[in-house]
Amino acid sequence: MALDNAFVLRNLLFYPDESSSYKSNMQHQHNFGLRRFLQIPHDRPDNVTSLSENEKARALVLSMVEILFLCGSKKQAAIATLNVLSNNSEEICKSDEKIAKALEGLSMESASDLQKAVRIHPYTSQKAAVQRVKEMLPVFQSRMGAMLFLISALLSRGLEAIQSDRDDPGLPLVTAPFGHASQEIVNLLLCGQAVPNVFDGSMDLGGGMSLKGIPTSVEVGFLTLLESLNFCKVGHYLKCPKWPIWVIGSESHYTVLFALDVNVQEENKLEERESRIRKAFDSQDQSGGGGFISSEAFQQVLRETNISIPPEKLEALCNSGFIVWNEFWQVLLQLDESSGGLKDSTGLMGRRQFDLYHFNGIAKSVQNSGSLQGSGGEALQQRPRLSKIRVTVPPKWTPEEFMSDMVGPSSSSGSNVCDGVAEVTQPDPPQHAPLVDCVRTWWPRAVCNWVGDPPSIV
Repeated sequence: MALDNAFVLRNLLFYPDESSSYKSNMQHQHNFGLRRFLQIPHDRPDNVTSLSENEKARALVLSMVEILFLCGSKKQAAIATLNVLSNNSEEICKSDEKIAKALEGLSMESASDLQKAVRIHPYTSQKAAVQRVKEMLPVFQSRMGAMLFLISALLSRGLEAIQSDRDDPGLPLVTAPFGHASQEIVNLLLCGQAVPNVFDGSMDLGGGMSLKGIPTSVEVGFLTLLESLNFCKVGHYLKCPKWPIWVIGSESHYTVLFALDVNVQEENKLEERESRIRKAFDSQDQSGGGGFISSEAFQQVLRETNISIPPEKLEALCNSGFIVWNEFWQVLLQLDESSGGLKDSTGLMGRRQFDLYHFNGIAKSVQNSGSLQGSGGEALQQRPRLSKIRVTVPPKWTPEEFMSDMVGPSSSSGSNVCDGVAEVTQPDPPQHAPLVDCVRTWWPRAVCNWVGDPPSIV
C-alpha cells in the first residue's frame, strides 16, 4: 500500500533521535522509544536501498503500529488476524509456504463469513502491538494482508466513530468493481479520522449542514491529480505535512512522492505573502473550492491582508458581485509590495531548485538485464520504479514567462544578464507527465525535468 510506503519512508529517512533539531513534539519522542525497542539505527541512511531486509521490516512494523494507534486516537489499536492462523500461529508464520497452505480454501463471500474468519486483538500498549505485528508480519505480507490491515484500522478507530466521521455513511468505503479505497479510507490512515474531504477543517453550508475535512496537521501529506482538474482543493494540512512525503492520488492508483531535504516546503518572502493571501481568500470561499467569493467577503480579505487596490481596478474586480481568484491574482502581480501586492520588479526573487523522488510500487518496464526487449534492442525488466525529478520554481509567475524571459540576447557563454543584476543560464526545456500536474498543485510555477522514462502515477 502506498500509505504504508509513505510512513515507512518517513521512518527510514527522517526519524529524529533525542539530540535532533527536528525533535519538536511528544509523538516523535514516543516514537524514539519504539525505534529503540525495534533496534532501528539512528543515523539517517544516505541510500535506503542499502538497508538490510531486517531494517526494512522493522520500519514497516513501526509504521503499521503508528498508523493503527493514529486511528485509535493514539490511545488504542486493534490488530485483526485470521482464525485459521490462531493455532500454532508462530509456527505457521515462519514461512510463506505454511501461510499459503493455511489459507487454502479460505473463502469469504459474505459479512458473516468474514466475521467468523477474523479474530481481533485489542492493544493499549504500543510495544505489545509492535511485538504482535512482528510475529504476524508474514501474514500481513500475504494475499490477505491488505484486507486485515484495513480491518485493523477501521476497528482501531471504531465503527461508530467511522460512521460519525463521514458526511454520507451510506456510501461504500471500498468502491466496486476494482476495490479502490475511498477518500475516507485514505484520510483515516493519514489523519486518524475517516473524513471524506481533503480541505482543512469543516465547511459550513448553512442550515445546520456542513462538510467534514482534515481536522489537524499530518505527518505524511496527500496530493491528487483531481485538484489539477479542479474537482477538489487540497488544504494546507495535507499539502504541507510535517515531513516532505506525499501520497499521490490518480484516477486508478496511489503512489508516493518525497524529498530528502526537509527544507523543500519552506517559503521565501514572496511565497509566504502569496500563501497568506490565498489562505485568507480560501477561508471566504464557500463554493467548495470553485475559486470565487462574494464582494462582501472580498472586502474582509483585503482588510486581513492589508491590500490596497486602486479604485478603478477594485471596481473592475467587483462589478459582477463575485471575485474570481485568477482575476484577483493578476491584479496582485501588478500591484507593488508597498500596497500589499506581489510585483517583483527584478524578476529574480523566489527562484528555487530542488529534487523530488517518485515511487510507483506497480511493476513497470525499466532498462536493465532481463527477458523483455525494448524497441531498440535494449534489455528491459519489470519492477517497481523510482524516479528522480529536478524541480525548478521560476522567479516569474508562470513557466512560460520564465522560459520566454530566458530566451533572448545571450553572451558567448550562453547566459543572460537581467538588468545587470545577475547572470542566469537557460534552463532545460520543461517536461510533462500527469505527476507534474500534481506537483504544480503545491508549487504552481514548477518546471520539472527527469532522465529517462517519465514518472508514472498509474
